[in-house]
Amino acid sequence: MTQTEITEPVSILGETGRPQNFGWARSPVFTYNPSLLNAARRKKSESDRYILFSPTHAVLLEIFDDGYLGYLCISVIYLKDRKKSFVKTLVTPFSLGAFDLPYDSNSGSVKFKQKKALVNFACMEEGVRLIKVDIPNFGPRHESIVGQVVLTPLEGAESLVTHMSWRENAEAFSCSRRSPGYFAEGVIQFGISEFVFTRGDGWGIFDWCRGVRPRSDLRFWAAASGQTGDHHAGFSVGHCLADSSLGTENAFFLDGKIHKLNQISFPASLDRYKPSRFTSSDNRLEMTFTPLYEQEENHQMFFYSLKRRQLFGSFSGKAILDDGLKFVFNDLKGMLERRKSRF
Repeated sequence: MTQTEITEPVSILGETGRPQNFGWARSPVFTYNPSLLNAARRKKSESDRYILFSPTHAVLLEIFDDGYLGYLCISVIYLKDRKKSFVKTLVTPFSLGAFDLPYDSNSGSVKFKQKKALVNFACMEEGVRLIKVDIPNFGPRHESIVGQVVLTPLEGAESLVTHMSWRENAEAFSCSRRSPGYFAEGVIQFGISEFVFTRGDGWGIFDWCRGVRPRSDLRFWAAASGQTGDHHAGFSVGHCLADSSLGTENAFFLDGKIHKLNQISFPASLDRYKPSRFTSSDNRLEMTFTPLYEQEENHQMFFYSLKRRQLFGSFSGKAILDDGLKFVFNDLKGMLERRKSRF
């Protein structure tokens, strides 16, 4: 399959509001101006998500606006003691742009405030990102969660940016940026527990999505980031009902550089007790995911539904790089997600 790499800045929307210029890029060259959209605000889907990993913990923070439903989701995962793990979602019905998520993945800030809860994602100079969280009465025993983490990109790190359409829906599209190459440094305190992220032992993944939803979609996504020997390794692989013929959501990253992949086969069902196997259609990626923790969400509002399963664990396998060399990785911390939406 021939994929179209975009190397110069282009608009993802034409003058009539229809999506255009589909393909993939190594940096955020796609410009997004939602004022051009003809689609109703309730059909717009926007999210900013960060996933942080240390050898012992994972923290997921996501602000999501799907028109009919918006929420802040925070997960604290004890990779070595799943019984302590906890997830909480603060829902905003009919969000319809209330979170004011920025149009550009390289600038602006995202702030969520609900009563005494505060979460802030801020873009800083040279690609550095700052995450702040302060939520009292967060945990099952009214524990608070508070702290801040700085994400610094690896030198010369690339991102996998994709822009895809739906064949049966001319106004629907999905533009995403996945960046698994960040050093994470900081502390998040959850009750009496401290999640410490240090350079070389703390890693971050940035996931940014903007688009217009079709009436229904089934989406798979997996990503990981960490140190393997003397190298940083990571990946972002995905599959949904959009047309990915001009650029898949799949790439392996070595020391921040992209090695582009074709289609990835995801397991038909996710088993929280058994490893899952992944392969690419070009035979350049083979890996096994071993789950450690699972969480589920099910949101229903009138005619709108969103169901999601997330598994956290580790990936091991091998990737064939662009120069033909084989790279073997073991115990990369990451997550696997299945999301189904309909309205």
